[in-house]
This record gives sequence, structure tokens and C-alpha cells, in this order.
Amino acid sequence: MVAKILIAPSSFAEADKTPMNRLIAAGYEVIDNPYKRKLTKKELLVLFDDDTVGLIAGLETLDREVLQKSRIQVISRVGAGLSNVDLKAARDLGIQVFNTPDAPTNAVAELTIGAMLSLLRMIPQMDQALHNGQWQKKIGVQLQGKTVAVIGFGRIGRRVAELLSSFGVKILIVDPYVDESACAGYRTLSIEGALSEADIVTIHTSGHDCIIGEKEFALIKKRVYLLNVARGGVVSENALIKALEDRTVVGAWLDTFEEEPYKGPLCGYRNVILTPHVGSYTAECRLQMENEAVDNLLNYLKKTKDGRS
Repeated sequence: MVAKILIAPSSFAEADKTPMNRLIAAGYEVIDNPYKRKLTKKELLVLFDDDTVGLIAGLETLDREVLQKSRIQVISRVGAGLSNVDLKAARDLGIQVFNTPDAPTNAVAELTIGAMLSLLRMIPQMDQALHNGQWQKKIGVQLQGKTVAVIGFGRIGRRVAELLSSFGVKILIVDPYVDESACAGYRTLSIEGALSEADIVTIHTSGHDCIIGEKEFALIKKRVYLLNVARGGVVSENALIKALEDRTVVGAWLDTFEEEPYKGPLCGYRNVILTPHVGSYTAECRLQMENEAVDNLLNYLKKTKDGRS
């Protein structure tokens, strides 16, 4: 039987077929995601069979139950985050896990800056009005002179701070896991301290734990702009809605959600920009991530086939 590779990301090789063709050329049967959305646990278990040796992974849940019922040898994630993978279970079961942490950095950081400027200048509202035949000019605010809190100072957070530096802003860094020497040139604060000072809060953490809920919104500076391109669960949706209603938050951008596709109440707020989890969706970034994921998978399977690991 021909060994199989399951492709979980819904848009894998959509812009460029090279990554898919490389898997086929290596002699594997490729099983593409038939649903073209994030796979459920049940769907994963149906798609896995005894001949599936590898998974090109997205954000689907890969917990112990799923991994135990599979025969896969390797998980190669298209993207940086691995919070959807039970890494201990993978180790226990002898499944190798890879990711592509560098490729998304510029794409996500550039989109963050674009969303930030769109919020401050109310571009989506004016665009929609003009499409509806209404000539509505809105007075926005400038980025220059604002205080921006960057929560999470990994690859993407660092790149966002670099890009922001040219706008003449004051940058605050919140990341208890990063040494202060890595934040040279920026002020480091606790999340409570940063929220009380920042005009704009942009979130670039890993993990799913909620870090901004009712308690944090009670401390946050009034009339703040909030951006979340990390994970949906890091901001309490109910607390955010309350903050939008009382104008504590005057504008927000969300690219990630606890449940996707998102159809929740934030769709009704005109001062909230919603994008469908597209932080890494540039042709350049997708191709780099997908090729790196294929490299990781093929190199590992070749090593195991040749008996060198």
C-alpha cells in the first residue's frame, strides 16, 4: 500500500501547487481536506487510516484521543502555534512534531499595522458608506504620538514594535517570559500597568488562556483601541462587548475567534473590524510556510525510512 499524507489546512497549496506536488513526487498519496474548513475531531478520525503516516496540520484539535487512534509518525504544522497539539501525548506516542515559526512574522505584523491604521482613521466605515452612495467624511486620529502596548514579545510582537517605531509612538512591552535585555529600547511593564497607559493594545501572545477579561477592562485606559491577532480566547468576548457598549473600547480588530467560522454578536458592531483568521494569508507567506512544512515532514520520514533515527 502507498503511504498517505493527510492535508488538514483548508487552503493548502491554493495559491501555488508546488508544496502539494512535492508530496506527490516523493511517492505519497495525498488526502486533501474535503471540507475546506477546520476539521473536527470526528472528521480527523475518519480521514486517518492505517496507511496515513503524516499530517500537514493547521489548527484542528490534536489531543491524546485523536493521536492514539491514528498511526501517524509525524505532524508538520503550517504555522507557528502548537497549542492545538497535545505535545506530551505526541512524545509518549513517538510522534514527531514540527512547526514553521519564522514564515508568518512579517505577514502578521504588516496586517496588524494595516488594521491599526484602519481603526484609527475609520477606513471601513467610510468605505462602506461610499459603497452605499453616501459621502461621509469622518475625523480619525493619528498613530503618531500614541502609546501602544505590545502584549507578547515573540517574533511577531518584536516585528510589530519595529514597524511601529517609525511612526513616532511610545511602545510598552508586556511579556513576563522575555528577559528585559531582549526589550532594549522599550519600556517593559506588567499587563496592568500597560493597560492603564496605552491608547492602543495589540496582542501577540501564544496559548489560549484569557488575559483580558472584565478585571482588565476595568483597569484599561478609556477610549482605547484593541487588536487581537493571537488566539480567540485571550480576550473575553462578553467583556469586550461590554467595553464597546460603554465606549471604554472605541475600536477593535479581531482576526481570531474561539469558534470559527465566527458568526457571533461582534458582527453587529460597526467599529469592530473582523477578518477570518488571515494573519498569514499572503502568497509569499503561505508558500514559505507550506514548503517549510513539507520540508520538515519529508526530511523526517526519509530519516526514519533510511533507518537513521
